Amino acid sequence: MSDAVFDCSDIDQYLGKVMDFSPLREPIANNDIRRWVHAMHYANLLHFDPDYAAASRWGGLVAPQSFSIATDDGHGAAPACVGCIPNSHLLFAGDEWWFHDTRIKAGDVVRNERIPFDYTVKETGFGPTCFQRGDNNYYNQDGDPIAKQRSTALRYNAHAGGASVNEADFNDPEWTDEELHDVEQRVFAWVQMLHDLGHKERWWDDVNVGDQLPERVFGPHSLASFATEWRAYIMNTWGAIAFRKNDLEALGFTREMAGYENDPDMMKVNPFLTDGAYYGPSRGHLFPKYARRIGMPRGYGYGASMGSWVTDFLSGWAGEHGMVVHSTANYRGPALTGDITIQTAEVVDKMVDDEGRHLVQVKHLMQNQKGVKMCLGVAEIALPKKAG
Repeated sequence: MSDAVFDCSDIDQYLGKVMDFSPLREPIANNDIRRWVHAMHYANLLHFDPDYAAASRWGGLVAPQSFSIATDDGHGAAPACVGCIPNSHLLFAGDEWWFHDTRIKAGDVVRNERIPFDYTVKETGFGPTCFQRGDNNYYNQDGDPIAKQRSTALRYNAHAGGASVNEADFNDPEWTDEELHDVEQRVFAWVQMLHDLGHKERWWDDVNVGDQLPERVFGPHSLASFATEWRAYIMNTWGAIAFRKNDLEALGFTREMAGYENDPDMMKVNPFLTDGAYYGPSRGHLFPKYARRIGMPRGYGYGASMGSWVTDFLSGWAGEHGMVVHSTANYRGPALTGDITIQTAEVVDKMVDDEGRHLVQVKHLMQNQKGVKMCLGVAEIALPKKAG
C-alpha cells in the first residue's frame, strides 16, 4: 500500500489548536481514588487506607501520580486522534509525562486542556503507519497544573492489522499451581517493599548509579482484570462525565470498531451501546474476536494502564517524600490475557537540576514471563536530600 492511499493530511488543520473536552460532573471522591489503585494493582496504603494516609505527610488520602488520566474522557488519546484517516484502527504507542508538585485529592475537579501536537508516517509491520502525538494538560479547580501528558497513537490500515495476527498466540499460557504460587510470592515482595519504606524518606544520598530497583510483578492478566481496569476510568461509568459529541466514523474508524462509545445523545436512549468495551473501539480488549481484527491475538490491556503501571512502579519506590518529575514510556507489546507483567529499572545517573531538585535517572523495562518487551523508557525521580 502506498503513502498516497494512506492519507493523513486531514490532521493538519487541527495541529496546535485547543480541542473541546468533557468535564467531570462531580468532584473527585475518595472511592474514585481507591477504585483506581485497586484496578491498577497498586497496593499502596497511602491511596486507600485512611489511618495510614492520616499519618503521612499529606495528612489524608491523596491520589497517586498516575490518577490524572482517570479523569479524561479518552485515556489521553483524544489529541493524538484527530483528523480522518479512512479505514483505520488505533493503538497506543507511548506516553511522555511531566509532573508538577500538585496532588489530586477528594473534592478536586480536574480539567484537561488538549492540543494536537504533530504526526509522522513510518513503515511498520502494519504497513504505512501514522505516529500521531497530542498534549493533555491537567489542572485542578484552582488552575494549579498537575501534569502534562504527551500521548502517541498508532493509526494504521484496518486490513493490515487483521493480517498480522499470529495464530500460535491465540490461547492463554497454562500455569501450574507451583508457578502461580511463585508469582504470588513475587507480587507480594514488591508490596512488602512499600510496607518497609512506610512513611520514611528514600534519601537521594543513599541511591547509587547501577542500583537496581526492586522487581514488581503482577498478573496473570485476564479479561476480568482488564474489565476491572476499564471500570476504574471515570468516563466508563454512565453519566459521570458530560461528554462532548464525537463521531468516530468520521475519524476513519471502521463501523464495527466505532459505534456509539461515549455518545451523549445515545447514552440517554440506549446506554448499553455507549460503552466501548462492549460495542465500539475498545471491544478488542475484552473480546478476542475483535482483538484479532486489529492485530492482537487475544484479549489485551490498555495502553493508558501500562503508562500508569510505569508511574506507580517508580513513584512507589520513591516513597511519599519523592516523586516522578518526568518519564517516557514507549509501548512495544501488549499485556495479553494469561501473561504476567514484570517491571525492573536501573539507576543510570544522579543530578541536581536548575530548580535545585535532587534527581535520579532510571531506565525502566516492562516485559512478560517470556521476556517479550512490553514497555521501556527513561524517567527522572526527585528524592529528598539529607541535611548537611
